Amino acid sequence: MTDATTPVVRILVAEDMPIIRKALVALLALEPDLEVVADVDRGDAIVPTALDVHPDVALLDIDLPGRSGIDAAEELHRRLPGCRIVILTGLGQPGHLLRALSAHVRGFVVKDAPVETLIDGLRRVAAGGRVVDPELVTAALETGASPLTAREADVLRAAGDGHSTGEIGRLLSLSPATVRNYLSNAIAKTGARNRIGAIRAARDAGWI
Repeated sequence: MTDATTPVVRILVAEDMPIIRKALVALLALEPDLEVVADVDRGDAIVPTALDVHPDVALLDIDLPGRSGIDAAEELHRRLPGCRIVILTGLGQPGHLLRALSAHVRGFVVKDAPVETLIDGLRRVAAGGRVVDPELVTAALETGASPLTAREADVLRAAGDGHSTGEIGRLLSLSPATVRNYLSNAIAKTGARNRIGAIRAARDAGWI
């Protein structure tokens, strides 16, 4: 229960799956102290929309078309530091948590958590707290930070999207030889036998 003096938390929701996004909006609308002021289905729409509506909290999925939720979180923190960020994802990989924390994310909730966990987490983050699954923190510390450089991760992510060496070079403004070097480094650092194995290992760890 809330009264007239209870501040309403303004929330932006970013989720590309329509059923999940609509369900989130409907669930949050049931809470008198929470208000969804915008919802988007693309990662590259997060920052422009947030700058327009100025939410108190941004609830972001990680895997979004156009731009990942974590990449958007980094820019959102720079351009709208008053907006606190919660990552909601079905991917509980430790590496994602470490990347999210480095992007100044205040909360990290997996999609199979109880609804009450999400609602409570949004309130706590809006009030200045943090919300992170302790088991995931332990796993993240055991896994460690990604051994990949930012460029190696970019190249491996593009390879995982099915792009050829030449296409990756054009996308990232790199020569084919440089792309091959980055891929070779990524394969070695992940302990894989080839690029497919490296992509799988990096995804499983949450490094890309």
